[in-house]
Amino acid sequence: MHSQILCSGSAVVAARRMRRILGSVLGREGWRNHEVRLINTNSGDTVKIGELSYKIKTPRNPELVPVKHFSDSLPQTVVQHLRWIMQKDLLGQDVFLIGPPGPLRRSIAMQYLELTKREVEYVSLSRDTTETDLKQRREIRSGTAFYIDQCAVRAAVLGRVLVLEGLEKAERNVLPVLNNLLENREMQLEDGRFLMSSERYDKLLQEHTKEEMDAWKIVRVSEDFRVIALGLPVPKYKGNPLDPPLRSRFQARDVYYLPFKDQLELLYTVGPNVAAERVSQLLSLATTLCSQESSNLGLPDFPVDNLLPALHVLNAFPMLSSQQLVQRLYPYKSILGKEGRNAVEGVLSRFEILDARQPAPSSILSVSRTKDVEGHADVTLSVADKDVTFQVPAGMKDLRSPNSSSTFISTPSHSQLMADMMQSHMVKDICLIGAKGCGKSVIAKEFAEMLGYSIEPVMLYQDMTARDLLQQRCTLPNGDTAWRPSPLVTAALEGKLLLLDGIHRVNLGTLAVLSRLLHDRELDLYDGTRLLRWDRYQELKEQLELSDQQLQERSVFPIHPSFRVLALAEPPVLGSSSSRGQQWLGPELLTMFLYHTVTPLSREEEMHLIQGLTLNVPKEAAEQLLHLTHSLRQMNDPTAQSLASSLSTRQLLRICRRLSQYPEESIAHAVNKACLSRFLPSLARASLDKNLANCSIQDTPDAAEHTRDHSCSVKDGVLTIGSVSAPVYTPTEKMKIPDVRFYDNPQVITQHKTHSHCITTSPRSSCDSHWISSGRIQNNQK
Repeated sequence: MHSQILCSGSAVVAARRMRRILGSVLGREGWRNHEVRLINTNSGDTVKIGELSYKIKTPRNPELVPVKHFSDSLPQTVVQHLRWIMQKDLLGQDVFLIGPPGPLRRSIAMQYLELTKREVEYVSLSRDTTETDLKQRREIRSGTAFYIDQCAVRAAVLGRVLVLEGLEKAERNVLPVLNNLLENREMQLEDGRFLMSSERYDKLLQEHTKEEMDAWKIVRVSEDFRVIALGLPVPKYKGNPLDPPLRSRFQARDVYYLPFKDQLELLYTVGPNVAAERVSQLLSLATTLCSQESSNLGLPDFPVDNLLPALHVLNAFPMLSSQQLVQRLYPYKSILGKEGRNAVEGVLSRFEILDARQPAPSSILSVSRTKDVEGHADVTLSVADKDVTFQVPAGMKDLRSPNSSSTFISTPSHSQLMADMMQSHMVKDICLIGAKGCGKSVIAKEFAEMLGYSIEPVMLYQDMTARDLLQQRCTLPNGDTAWRPSPLVTAALEGKLLLLDGIHRVNLGTLAVLSRLLHDRELDLYDGTRLLRWDRYQELKEQLELSDQQLQERSVFPIHPSFRVLALAEPPVLGSSSSRGQQWLGPELLTMFLYHTVTPLSREEEMHLIQGLTLNVPKEAAEQLLHLTHSLRQMNDPTAQSLASSLSTRQLLRICRRLSQYPEESIAHAVNKACLSRFLPSLARASLDKNLANCSIQDTPDAAEHTRDHSCSVKDGVLTIGSVSAPVYTPTEKMKIPDVRFYDNPQVITQHKTHSHCITTSPRSSCDSHWISSGRIQNNQK
């Protein structure tokens, strides 16, 4: 008898295990396919997914319901995710969608909320998120301080769905403030109110009146309140592991990439002009680089979601090689060491994608305004001896034909890069990766002027916060508190080209707040303002039959369809383990942009550039300078590479401009100043001296330099120090001109002479501040 019970129990366990195994192989719902249906009845609309049904309620604020996220043809995997979320919603449970980086998890959540007509309160968590961003924030109006409910409180009271994205980004002491709200639907607020679950509130309401409950400051939490959390699995990805009590509040589901078959069908519809074999090869490569074996080799995940925009490019330009496309999606040569590059190239060769040939030369032939479509331009490219015309977003200013700028000297490598950028600009935002001083900003400016864009530059830095990127707190003249939009928000509303200069410096947790803007063109700001993608805004406007002014009164604004982001970054430092986090280009950031690498110019191109921008530079001096620079760049020695970085293209142009005005100056002296040789370690200084000698560059000190008279005089509005002259400015605000006691001595006068045409390279000190201030006094500069 006992043995029979054991056998039957073992059979039950074995059967359950087999169901789980088959479920993981065939999908969580086994062989069953589910259909999403909307049923209209007299009692209201009902959504059915399989055997589950949800009765739709009329939203009180329909402008908060997502629009144009739901697709008519959904893969069965997505339908199963939607069914699971509906199941948990009907049970009154909060859910946690966990999976690899990309917009898929957020897209599934928004599709469900659009399907069920639920209002959304969205918040992107970062390391700067505080308790006040979730609960209540104190504001001042007309001299009176009071509290304003934030996303979590509004969602709880009004029965909305709170979407928390990036749980792994938040500090560990922030999210536990929501523990009681998640488990018991209760929360104590700073203004004295207490949120109480609907069940307890209704029981108390049977014994007490509504007025008594209001006097006790008890607020009912709606029974429709739900939380959908989105996050990455940690520790595979970077971030803070979830607090165990918080983790237990959610029902979690693994939302992995779509199955191979579903992805393939989706890519086939996007790229009808692309051979099916090429599409299959690209998807096989992406799947391989997302496998556990690739992770064990230290390879970042391939951005599978970016295959869709990449196929759009390949559909318009079928003559492009697959390897060129892979480089834009996965710039492995910039982010991986030698072993990693060999591993990726092994996978490329396995799927017959590796192409040893040089890419076909391409260039921009013409740019003209599109007649029928506003905010677009027709661009004609010459690719592999074929002319291809296509449409790209463009700015509001006048377009400029290529190679017509007097300040931009085009080279073959720049021409190729601009053509590649134009292809990527058609479908997605761009990131330029290149060493400092290689010309990224100049290329970005030329690209913007060619397409008629106004540039909105944003300089990024290491300690930048999410508020610095989106909105900053300010105080009005009457003492009231307010939110001031950042240049990023202004650029999105006005259709400018946002130039993010230095994304390699910003903390990844801060930059993640832009993920939704870059993927979906949507943004929720701290003051409650919502920015929507242009077509979604127009759809919302038609559905609600509201004017632009009425939507703006409800804090809903459209993002201009011409708005684009162009990011600039330096390549990751391979093998770096510094606390500054130089390995910035990880799986999450790979999904946000298409990447282009600014390669160093050849010696002939750099010579052509210098002669075009500095007309009077001595040719012999320029050749000596380039000989030294390129000999340093070709060395594998880290010391030589460090010296070569000090002699970037930008620095070479500065040196040549100075030599064109003062040809008698020593090249060695200019190089030593550019490399800060006085402050280099002895080994690096010796290496620089050796390379100078090898290139026949000798330092000839001027014996009369210390005895030369550098007199200082101001005559007819011109300041003259020795042989150098500069105009004296007429200031409009004299209070901004420094006023210091200045002692006229030869060393400081010599520094003023140098400062008239270049920036000092000496270390900062109080003495430097003194002579800079005194120089501004003499020039009357602010």
